Amino acid sequence: MDFDAYRRCDATALAEAVAAGLVTPDRLLDLALARLKVVQPRLNPVCRLLEGQARAQVAAGVKPGPLAGVPGLIKDVTQDYAGVPTSYGSRALASLPPPRQHAHTVRRLLAAGWVVFGKTNTPELGLKGVTDPAAFGRTSNPWDPSRTPGGSSGGSAAAVAAGVVPMAASSDGGGSIRIPAACCGLVGLKPSRGRVSAGPAQGEVWFGACTDGVISRSVRDTALALDVLSGPEPGDPFALPQPATPFVARMRAPLKRLRIAWSTDSPIGEPVHDEARLAVERSVELLRRLGHQVEPAKPDLDGRALAHSYLHIYFGQVAATIRQATAQGARLRDFEPLTRLIGTLGRATSAEAMTLALLRGNEDNRALGALHARYDLYLTPTLASPPVLHGTGDPPALQLAMLDLLRATGLITLLKRAGLLEGVIRKMANDSLRHVPFTQLANLTGTPAISLPLHWTADGLPLGVQFHAPAGGEGLLLQLAAELEEAQPWFNRVPPELA
Repeated sequence: MDFDAYRRCDATALAEAVAAGLVTPDRLLDLALARLKVVQPRLNPVCRLLEGQARAQVAAGVKPGPLAGVPGLIKDVTQDYAGVPTSYGSRALASLPPPRQHAHTVRRLLAAGWVVFGKTNTPELGLKGVTDPAAFGRTSNPWDPSRTPGGSSGGSAAAVAAGVVPMAASSDGGGSIRIPAACCGLVGLKPSRGRVSAGPAQGEVWFGACTDGVISRSVRDTALALDVLSGPEPGDPFALPQPATPFVARMRAPLKRLRIAWSTDSPIGEPVHDEARLAVERSVELLRRLGHQVEPAKPDLDGRALAHSYLHIYFGQVAATIRQATAQGARLRDFEPLTRLIGTLGRATSAEAMTLALLRGNEDNRALGALHARYDLYLTPTLASPPVLHGTGDPPALQLAMLDLLRATGLITLLKRAGLLEGVIRKMANDSLRHVPFTQLANLTGTPAISLPLHWTADGLPLGVQFHAPAGGEGLLLQLAAELEEAQPWFNRVPPELA
């Protein structure tokens, strides 16, 4: 097998070729590493190479399984590989002792025969919708290297889109699978809360808002990965029952005609780019041609309040992470200025405000549930704009320096006392979510959502659309995704370099 044949296969096809004796795992690993060597200097998708571990895995004989012999990458957030630092894109956390055991997601992928040869780049602590950690440098979009591949799973998406691997492990705490999938022309499914175990090092990440999954080029790979990853582990605080039918089989089952609601309005009231609206409108046309009933409708909820709640939880989690890391010996100054600022805001936020943010999730769940009582699925843009240029959306350097000075001098406490802190948080919510306002709903409600590459802009950039389902509805999302993939194939639509 040469590289051209390799990049024309998804993970399912590569595993089938290995099982049939048409190619060996070591040959596939050579191809993946050779491709990474080409793209790494330009795109920087991988922050830590695990070639030695992968060679040893292949030499020992890969385990038989649905992914046997397929080369893959894991994300440098939550997805612990025993004996290897999980740095979360941070100099501070990279200095801590490495985990002693694999995360359950990594263990399950290895048990399925996946050959892990690296960890993908991510913003510090996975906090942003772009991938630009000071520790490892920014990752670029294979469709246009002047633009972001999204975040926080930007390294995973860039590696898949650039042809290094057909599928990469990822995680999603506010859109971090779906945002990069939308930026890079890929499939990105955020599973339901409790579908994939976060253990053993953690229980529920970000109160269950964050979950692991994959970014892939094909719907069947996403379904296969979900079959591998799903299922409870001892000690999990919450788990969904396993479906009666494997997701790969469910994906292939006949699909009834669906009632689908759609909206292109930003939940936080910010502008939505014409291309993002067009992506949904053309998807609506396609769905209607396929016989689905599609109507404009959206959940009756306050999107600004939801974003505000999300930021409160986000700030609190960052403050706790910094506290835990420094207690283990990490240095505060090794965190990026924005991370330090967010941690300070988290420490300044009251327990009452955090509790109110968590309680608000019930209102959002009820509103989304009321919509799903009338509609099977809910369609929105994944992003409010095409993939942004590097640096777009980041706080200006002077503003960030001033905020960090307020943090360092303790003056943020004065903002709190003056009743101005909530205004700061609201401003940060709008600024940070302007380009990505559609994805947090699924995280806070624990529902599944998928981004599909159904649109390319007039400039040739990918721009995905997102479907939400009720909790436990991954099977329905995969069924519709497979139908749309067949109706409007995207697998061979690749960056110009690969065409």
